[in-house]
Amino acid sequence: MISEIRVRTVTISSEGKKKKKTGFSSQQLDIIKKVDLHCQANNSAHHTSDITTDQLIVRRGQSFLLTLEMSRPFTEGEELHLTAETGSHPSEERGTRSVFGNPSPMYSKAIKAAWKYSIDSSSALQRGIVVLTVTPAADAPVGRYLLSASTERKKTSLGSLVVLYNPWCSADWVYLPNGNEREEYVMNEQGVIFRGAGHFITPMQWDYGQFEDDMVDICLKMLDINPKHLKDPADDVSARCNPIYVSRVVSAMINSNDDRGVLQGCWDGNYVGGLNPTHWSSSTNILQRWYLNNCHPVKYGQCWVFAAVMCTVMRFLGIPCRVVTNFESAHDTDKSLTIDNFFGHSGVVAKKSRDSVWNFHVWVEAWMKRPDLLKYGNYDGWQVLDPTPQERSQGAFCCGPAPVSAILKGHVDLKYDIPFVFAEVNADIVNWMVSATGSKTKMNSDTRKVGQNISTKAVGSSRRMDITDSYKDKEGEECVLMLMLVCRGPLKHNGARERTVFKHAVTSLNSQEEGNDRGPQKGAEPLKVEMKIEKVTNPE
Repeated sequence: MISEIRVRTVTISSEGKKKKKTGFSSQQLDIIKKVDLHCQANNSAHHTSDITTDQLIVRRGQSFLLTLEMSRPFTEGEELHLTAETGSHPSEERGTRSVFGNPSPMYSKAIKAAWKYSIDSSSALQRGIVVLTVTPAADAPVGRYLLSASTERKKTSLGSLVVLYNPWCSADWVYLPNGNEREEYVMNEQGVIFRGAGHFITPMQWDYGQFEDDMVDICLKMLDINPKHLKDPADDVSARCNPIYVSRVVSAMINSNDDRGVLQGCWDGNYVGGLNPTHWSSSTNILQRWYLNNCHPVKYGQCWVFAAVMCTVMRFLGIPCRVVTNFESAHDTDKSLTIDNFFGHSGVVAKKSRDSVWNFHVWVEAWMKRPDLLKYGNYDGWQVLDPTPQERSQGAFCCGPAPVSAILKGHVDLKYDIPFVFAEVNADIVNWMVSATGSKTKMNSDTRKVGQNISTKAVGSSRRMDITDSYKDKEGEECVLMLMLVCRGPLKHNGARERTVFKHAVTSLNSQEEGNDRGPQKGAEPLKVEMKIEKVTNPE
């Protein structure tokens, strides 16, 4: 975008008449005449040209070009500072304001997210053409920035730009090293979501459309009306440097339970006043309706719709994201890691349990580092985030980010919401006999039903990729010796480690909540061994 700034001076003649003269006064020789943000070239280099080439959209940690045409020759040693500011309360200490340039400002240790520039070799300084290579900080908060330039005598607005996360930059927490995966999980606007049942899986096409019209305004509006921003805008904008924080905000804002979120859920089949969730096949239709309707929730959504819309927003922001389906998905309401069913002696249900198992449930995974959990990167990588409103997390209906690697290892004592997700994929289903006095006796349990065929779209194709092994070890029988005596030939045994992880998770939760009566697990009988004999070879 090119803009021209001119100075109009007025002089008074000896006759007292006003004489107009257009030009540049000697007091304002430092004025910037023209600004070129090179939107098309910069956006192409930053993988944002699919969004627009009409405004500058860059990714943090990666340089972009900016050309200033001065009113006179310029030398490298002259004063020229740029200022980048975001939010209503920009602050260098919060990382929402950065002053940088020549001479280099004296930063204190409290300064966060410092930008920088250098004078590019393509400059023609004698002609006043100054080409700057500007680099946003790799930890800069994402959002819309105002950019200005200051010389010795004048400050000039250069326009606005949008800064996004950068999965191409190794210094960014969302860095994804594999190029094919970046193309799939950031740039691909089309996808496949899997639904149905564990043994009858059906794909559905979905249009994510993260680069469609209005997505800049829609996604930034979502951040600006979240409850944390309304409570403390300065703190919220500063925290947008952190994809962990932003992913929790987006998870909460996709549903409308606590806020002016995008979607209202409906599971009772009464879709009066809205549309059946099966109607939707595009995130952009939903997001545009929400935005144009003054941020009133769109009716109605269920899990796959919530997840798909969140995937769109995350990919727009630059956080690698994919939609994941878990078949036979448990909903554990009391952190017992079991789905408990209660029966009386006559076989009827003695009391209704709040726990349940859904034939399928859909969430998203986002790729990011987790330095808040461990210094050595053990929990970096895919993180579960679930925008479907099920249980509150720190007071809000959101879920995650929960590291998939922590779920696999049963490390349920970490943040965020790992016990809930662990139960979704690996809870035991336990049947209890309830006596007339109210005492409970465990009848049997199913350790294998929950968490089947956990699926996502494969990279570069529409086929289904099974990622169950990333969530839990293969399940099997524990009584290996006894089975070997019964069965002839080789025996497949993969379940011991899965059971060890499950028991570790239960023990960890019990130790966290020692003294807290958590229902059926309190004083329960030890789990009895159940055996299933599977034919591995034909009998001789």
